[in-house]
Amino acid sequence: MRPQIVLFGDSITEQSFRRGGWGAALADTYSRKADVVVRGYGGYTTRLALFLLHRLFPLECTNPPVATTIFFGANDAALLGRNSERQHVSVEEYKENLRKIVQHLKKCSPTMLVVLITPPPVDEEGRLEYARSVYGEKAVEVPERTNEMAGVYAKQCVELARELGLPSIDLWSRMQETEEWRKKILSDGLHLTEEGNAVVHQEVVRVFNEASFCASAMPYDFPHHSEIVNWKDPSTAFGQQFL
Repeated sequence: MRPQIVLFGDSITEQSFRRGGWGAALADTYSRKADVVVRGYGGYTTRLALFLLHRLFPLECTNPPVATTIFFGANDAALLGRNSERQHVSVEEYKENLRKIVQHLKKCSPTMLVVLITPPPVDEEGRLEYARSVYGEKAVEVPERTNEMAGVYAKQCVELARELGLPSIDLWSRMQETEEWRKKILSDGLHLTEEGNAVVHQEVVRVFNEASFCASAMPYDFPHHSEIVNWKDPSTAFGQQFL
């Protein structure tokens, strides 16, 4: 059975298997090495994620994932008093919810590689443009998220990873290193373009490699076709364990 990698997060994770998505790219990177499973839930916050843990990661599971990415915060950081305030989770609760998620995963498997990913930056004008394109004259006049607040949540995510000795990916900082990132990285001020997805894929692979979970070093689940010398009697390539 192949090892399993679970991508756990909100809509940015849910959409990761779309064309050009970072999840699809990761599945290609680990093709025939590990199964990449998407568990993304649009609109979800860390508060809602806690209710999914025992269903998605049951403690009695005999084959838990070998690696899991936790990618929440874009919705938690929605501002009070604005259009998406129902999603708001205080930064203090956000950090503690992430801690609880990590603790549960480590109960499932102490050796599981858990990677925390910060929310991405926010293009506030892009959010307003998106709202106008959807709601027209009824669109709100102020964005429901700000880049500054997303950065506050990102900082807490990185800090928690440091406290727990876990790897993290600071997307909020990393993506703003790209020139003209607002249009190149984000499609609607929040979700990712193909270029933005490519950044996530690159960073996840980098962290996996640094944690000695490198795809190139992993064996194929079954022999490569080049190893099957005797095609009339392939059992010599597969060995007794496959019979």
